Amino acid sequence: MASRSSNTNFDMQIKLLMIGDSGVGKTCLLLRYANDSFSPTFLTTIGIDFKIKTITLDEKVIKLQIWDTAGQERFRTITTSYFRGAQGILLVYDVTDRGSFENISNWVAQIQNHAENNISKVLIGNKCDVDPSERQVTLEEGKKLAEEFGIEHFFEASAKKNTNVTEAFESVAKHVKDRLMQDGHLNAPKAGTAGPRGIELGESKSSGGGCACGK
Repeated sequence: MASRSSNTNFDMQIKLLMIGDSGVGKTCLLLRYANDSFSPTFLTTIGIDFKIKTITLDEKVIKLQIWDTAGQERFRTITTSYFRGAQGILLVYDVTDRGSFENISNWVAQIQNHAENNISKVLIGNKCDVDPSERQVTLEEGKKLAEEFGIEHFFEASAKKNTNVTEAFESVAKHVKDRLMQDGHLNAPKAGTAGPRGIELGESKSSGGGCACGK
């Protein structure tokens, strides 16, 4: 699937939202997909950030606007406002962190409370490159959880090794595209780039002593 410059003309614009606990590697997945880059530095997203990537799916030029949300509880009221207008959601957990996996149910509740009823979803188990001894969540458990919540697609991925990253993002993008075209919306609504007043976009901070993206 060919990528194009974000400045080119496009047939459809789609807003995707990444959610999940802090430290599961949402930012690293996004940077790998949008910039094909990886940093082992521990990055904590402050509030909200986003990236633009233009791709071609089934001969349609799709402009993806991908929002990366903070997982910390104190930012929850900020990030829930970004559910409005989102057409696809990527739920992310860390296969080495059982708690982040179990918290997917809480994030699903957030989707049910704040997102559109027919929103497209993908579940991603990040850091699948780790040694099997470090795993706390099996592949089978991830598949079962996706089925339990009716999530259309499930992938285990690694931002570090670039495993299933493109597949995860573009599976949900394709699901949104197909749904919108079926509904007769060739040109999806233009998603705004500005956040609610008072929120700074694109801010992140580094914290030593760990890696949020993979080991």
